[in-house]
Amino acid sequence: MKSKAIQDLYPDHLAYCYGCGRNNKDGLHLKTYLAGDETVAHFTPDEKFTALPGSVYGGLVASLLDCHGTGSAAAFVCQQEGIPMEQAPIPVRCVTASLKVDFKAPTPMGRLLELRGKLRSIDGRKIWVDMTLSADGDICATGEILAIRIRD
Repeated sequence: MKSKAIQDLYPDHLAYCYGCGRNNKDGLHLKTYLAGDETVAHFTPDEKFTALPGSVYGGLVASLLDCHGTGSAAAFVCQQEGIPMEQAPIPVRCVTASLKVDFKAPTPMGRLLELRGKLRSIDGRKIWVDMTLSADGDICATGEILAIRIRD
């Protein structure tokens, strides 16, 4: 990826999220990258995220989509406003207003998961992003998020 991870560009005081905050020592440290007109992130779950043997529990799937969604929203705002993804800190941070997750297939344990996001629309502080979570090219879950750009 050419750009830096959006989560690495958040101001220090806004980088403590359990799912993606670089300053949360116990967190998942998900990293979302802008890649053309979409975003991408990767995560490999280990056994502590088990639902049934060999499968990831749904809460992790939702958490990954949540953090990828808000990161994607921030990245798309930066892209739209011409804010360089190399500068830190960026003046954009988003939070979740609504998250919808549809589980399509069991999410396998110990395999590299790929999350992708596509901008649906931006209307003021509201950003809608459509997402997929897949393993080995098979879609395990889809999601849509309404993220809100927080005020300074």
